[in-house]
Amino acid sequence: MTDLNINLKKKRNNAPVAIQHTTPSKNEVFESVRKTMELARWKNFISPGAKVVLKPNLGWDKLIPGAISSPWVVEAVILVIREYVSEISIIESDQVVCNVEKVVRLTGIYQICEKYNIPWVNMSKGKFVQYKSDGRLVLNDIKIPEILSDTELITIPLMKTHNKSTITGAIKNQWGCLQELRHNFHPVLSKALVDVCWFTQPRFAVMDATIALEGNGPKSGIPKEMNMVLASGNIVGIDATAARIMGFNPHEIEHLNLCAEFGYGSLDPVVIGAEIESIKTEFIPAKHNLVSKAEIILRKTFFSKLLFQTPLLKVLTFITRRYYDIWDFFVGRKIRKDISKSGYFASFTEINK
Repeated sequence: MTDLNINLKKKRNNAPVAIQHTTPSKNEVFESVRKTMELARWKNFISPGAKVVLKPNLGWDKLIPGAISSPWVVEAVILVIREYVSEISIIESDQVVCNVEKVVRLTGIYQICEKYNIPWVNMSKGKFVQYKSDGRLVLNDIKIPEILSDTELITIPLMKTHNKSTITGAIKNQWGCLQELRHNFHPVLSKALVDVCWFTQPRFAVMDATIALEGNGPKSGIPKEMNMVLASGNIVGIDATAARIMGFNPHEIEHLNLCAEFGYGSLDPVVIGAEIESIKTEFIPAKHNLVSKAEIILRKTFFSKLLFQTPLLKVLTFITRRYYDIWDFFVGRKIRKDISKSGYFASFTEINK
């Protein structure tokens, strides 16, 4: 571990998690993000004049708020840091069932990039750097996007459930920094997330909980208006706090415990700005949908490598894509109609007018 990582470990463990309430107003969201970041002392984690990359969650090409990042929150982070840093880029990667180029435009985040003259980087199409380290848990030989090698990462996750990791937040958000076939690490997900954090070194997190997601996340869940923004340099702590707010015990979530053990923050951080008990609510936990169940079963068969590591994957991808299209036709459309009554829905539509 380098001196930089040792210093980060000390800062992370002692860093508070800040929470601010907000309302469905662009100006209010901007102000809430600013206050939350300041309470969490974001400048302690980002170097003056640094080249910074912002990693939102753009892992779904259907407009389901809570499943994909709000442009208001992303834009607010840009406004907070732009006079302090030298460069800002927004990054994300493709998935086997999701074209991120479509998502970045669907959310309006591409338009934000144009508005502030900020590069949008699809890491799947860029250069990768080979990293080898015998000290990793499972990812001893891996390719990481080159842009992460000389930048400081601010992760902008969502508060949502996940059928493989209970929740997805500031730690799981770096999953998109791996190459497209990262699904092959699903059987060792928790250990792989520890390694991903080591390779990507997220400096600070701003969690979008304006609209969260419960139920069968990370894609086919149900939006849940929470009216909150969280921020911290304690990457484990912000996820542990989110888990408590969602009604889960962070000490029972495997990847949070492993990441705490390896120095990415503390499971019991100081929380400022709100009392967890006053905002705690029970989220519907994620169950494995048909796609997830099929993957679990197929990965245990003799044909696993043939199905997931050869061109036959294209067949599975096609079937998966059709499943989600059908789900969206029968379920997603109603979800969109219901959540469109939320004032936050305007964040996805106003910028595309």
